[in-house]
Amino acid sequence: MEYQELAKVILAHVGGRENIASLVHCATRLRFKLKDRTLADAAELKKHPGVIMVVESGGQFQVVIGNHVNDVYNAVCAEAGIVEVGSTPQETGEKVNLLSRLIDIVSAIFTPFLGVMAASGILKGMLALATVCGWLTPESGTYKLWFVASDGLFYFFPLVLGYTAGKKFGGSPFVTMAIGGALTHPVALQAFEAGSQAGAVTEHFFGIPVTYINYSASVIPIIFAAWVSCWLEKRFTKLLPSAVRNFFTPLFCLAITVPLTFLLIGPAATWLSQMLAHGYQAIYAFAPWLAGGFMGAVWQVCVIFGLHWGMVPLMINNLSVFGQDTLLPLLLPAVMGQVGACLGVFLRTRDTRLKMLAGSAATAGIFGITEPAVYGVTLPNRRPFIFGCVSGAIGGAIVGFSHSNVYSFGFASIFTLAQTIPPGGIDASVWGAIIGTALALVLACVMTWFAGLPRGETNEAISASAEQANENDILAPMSGTVLAMDQVPDSTFASGLLGQGAAIVPLSNQLIAPFHGEVASLFQTRHAIGLLSDSGIELLIHIGIDTVKLDGQHFTAHVKPGDKIKPGDLLIEFDRRAILDAGYDLATPVIVSNSDDYAAVERVTANHTIDSGSPFLTVRR
Repeated sequence: MEYQELAKVILAHVGGRENIASLVHCATRLRFKLKDRTLADAAELKKHPGVIMVVESGGQFQVVIGNHVNDVYNAVCAEAGIVEVGSTPQETGEKVNLLSRLIDIVSAIFTPFLGVMAASGILKGMLALATVCGWLTPESGTYKLWFVASDGLFYFFPLVLGYTAGKKFGGSPFVTMAIGGALTHPVALQAFEAGSQAGAVTEHFFGIPVTYINYSASVIPIIFAAWVSCWLEKRFTKLLPSAVRNFFTPLFCLAITVPLTFLLIGPAATWLSQMLAHGYQAIYAFAPWLAGGFMGAVWQVCVIFGLHWGMVPLMINNLSVFGQDTLLPLLLPAVMGQVGACLGVFLRTRDTRLKMLAGSAATAGIFGITEPAVYGVTLPNRRPFIFGCVSGAIGGAIVGFSHSNVYSFGFASIFTLAQTIPPGGIDASVWGAIIGTALALVLACVMTWFAGLPRGETNEAISASAEQANENDILAPMSGTVLAMDQVPDSTFASGLLGQGAAIVPLSNQLIAPFHGEVASLFQTRHAIGLLSDSGIELLIHIGIDTVKLDGQHFTAHVKPGDKIKPGDLLIEFDRRAILDAGYDLATPVIVSNSDDYAAVERVTANHTIDSGSPFLTVRR
């Protein structure tokens, strides 16, 4: 139910089902391709507590959800009646630049299997570590079974890429997968080995010499071949009668594309792969420490805008051409820099909600998922994000100077350190990766601890509002959506029998003091509290409707009756999500109980939403 409600909100703010041209998801984001961007409301969507951030980049409308993105994706598909909408691209009528098109293609092709690809790389790294430590030997059966489990995806990469590329390019994914199978077929591999041993071309196709290449673990050849096959498929579908189309279209695509791939597309794409790999290697060789510092500094900025997808094929291509990659290790300090910044926030802040958010974000970041850390913790507070990037640059420079490599693909995470172990065992490059990564984490944590969160920054803002307010003013006790009292879904509150005021639907988990005064009463179930201001205002704040039935569950009081309070003091914490999951409405009436003592109780703000500590109500004598 939780995800269905979020799915409804997301659909409403992307312009509805009819506005979705395609939808895929990656590790943390829903990636929409919209027909009409003007129908989407990113500003309102960002306000929902289930949405970390909304990013528009690469021609995509990206909704950052977090680690449970797959559940939200399924809920959105179910709510909208979408069945693999991403498999049939539609024209949006929007002109996009070449970079945006490239990022869109890359993300659509690699996203579906990114998780298993990272898992395979991690398993390879674990095997390398187990071999170095003497726990396993390459000759043992245990090692061999885990090796084929880790290597199977990469060995048959053209099949997997053929399927996802076929879906992206709008053709039959099974036809393009069959082309990938042809590239890795034993007959083709045997011909490659025979040609390598003979040192000359050994096969011909209608008199044309065929240059066999080992396409196992290759990336670019099958993507180009899939595009050609899908282009042919669309043409043949239009030309052939419907009675024979289903048989002859795949026949012609296979009969034409497979030979064309071996004769032209494959060699040309392989040459391009090698040029890209050697070009990157030349740049890296010029100044490895500078490359590391640059990537460590800008990687998280690329992640924010979704531009990091452009690097994925380059890393995989390096592994395919050289058997190792120097780019992925440079990114690890950038990731751990944000983790360290989160840890600094966690250790420094006294805000319970921010502490909880920083702790969970740091945990996710250790395993390579940094969006919760960036969007939820470091970027909103600015300085922690900057400290994370600076630390990533310093750590990346050390990793680059050490010439660290990885020998399998994966997310930049703590497991990447195991993937840096070369076949010959741990060497100086591995220690360089460890030192650079650890330094980035510790440095970001220390800098954030000392200077990331200025003391009293939030309370100072609330105090400023309190100083400007007079004795008859009531500040907002929580952040959220403002409701008139007659909109509260409870007749007792809505009728005004308990007093005049307004209500807030909270977007946070905290209730703070709205004025100078004292705690007059606190319900035993902690769902409601009575306050008395120094000027005599009696205020009742009731968190949610019928929440007395929870018998105090999900509520934590930080004050007791008789306690003196000032604006911004934490009164009650509550688990907003748990209360909603239990089926209760969180509309929170804020009522002046002694309204009859005043001429009027008026709402100060006309805004639809309000921040805690902002002017909210005033009483007139």
